[in-house]
Amino acid sequence: MDYREAGVDIAAGRAFVDRIRDLVQGTYRPGVLGGLGSFGGCFELPTGYQQPVLVSGTDGVGTKLKLAQQLNQHDTVGIDLVAMCANDVLTSGAEPLYFLDYLATGKLDSDCLEAVVRGIATGCKQANCALLGGETAEMPGFYPPGEYDLAGFCVGIAEKSALLDGSQLSIGDVAIGLASTGVHSNGFSLVRSILDQGGYSLSDTPAVLGGVSLGEALIAPTQIYVDAVKAVNAAAIEIHAMAHITGGGLPENLPRCLGPGQAVQINAQRWTPPAIFRWIAEAGDVAAADMFDTFNMGLGFIIFVAPDRVEATLAALQTTPIAAWPIGETIAGSGDVQGIPLVDR
Repeated sequence: MDYREAGVDIAAGRAFVDRIRDLVQGTYRPGVLGGLGSFGGCFELPTGYQQPVLVSGTDGVGTKLKLAQQLNQHDTVGIDLVAMCANDVLTSGAEPLYFLDYLATGKLDSDCLEAVVRGIATGCKQANCALLGGETAEMPGFYPPGEYDLAGFCVGIAEKSALLDGSQLSIGDVAIGLASTGVHSNGFSLVRSILDQGGYSLSDTPAVLGGVSLGEALIAPTQIYVDAVKAVNAAAIEIHAMAHITGGGLPENLPRCLGPGQAVQINAQRWTPPAIFRWIAEAGDVAAADMFDTFNMGLGFIIFVAPDRVEATLAALQTTPIAAWPIGETIAGSGDVQGIPLVDR
């Protein structure tokens, strides 16, 4: 026997690397050293920092991949992958520099996986970070036919004195919510259970979605917020804290950016969640508390600024396609989020 008979086609793997070379190189930014194919990716730190700090993050896409495979639509989950990592790094006040991916499958399908990498490259361009390298693993017998898994790794840079750690946040600072594109990449185990138990099809077009199919609404890629934060910084507005709203929703993620003795008061009437959340709540009979405790509910990212900088922040954000609303403020408390339905713990 040889490796190919055992299920691993080395020649196909080499051909795949050649096939995605232009996609990868199209994301390069100043600082990238060398090219695709080395044992490690090299990146030269930008100049101008007094005490540069590297900020890193890693994540995956989760069971949203199941929907992509059901829909045979593979060119958006790569954007999700970059977003989940880059948005996390962004909350520390860091600028994303480069990204690496890990892609594992049972059998190399070049067309499918090229679409995945195309999405990763698109996400890297949106985040202004280089796709510095990655790994494609062919693992016969480990994954069912047609399935694959993704993991991503992002590294950013910040001046040590400018790192956001909660100490910059003050009582009275205003929380500005930035719109999500929908479910993003969290809560899909619940979504898939609702689809399966309710006998729904991804091609269904519920009236609440206004003619959009469930598949289209659910597969919408995660919003990347790098340009939005850059717009605020460019307006010389000091950001006091940021939060990426992922698994656990507002109740779990907002406290992660607070300082000691602080809480957040939210007014849930300030924004309207996308229609897909109404469908999930109604189709699955999901309580409001559980919706807020599972999903982003229409807010993918939160920026905190001083009260006298709110209007300027909203004006800066209007230069981007991302909607934003003042949704609450920092109050004295013990790290909780008030004003939205919370799950009893």
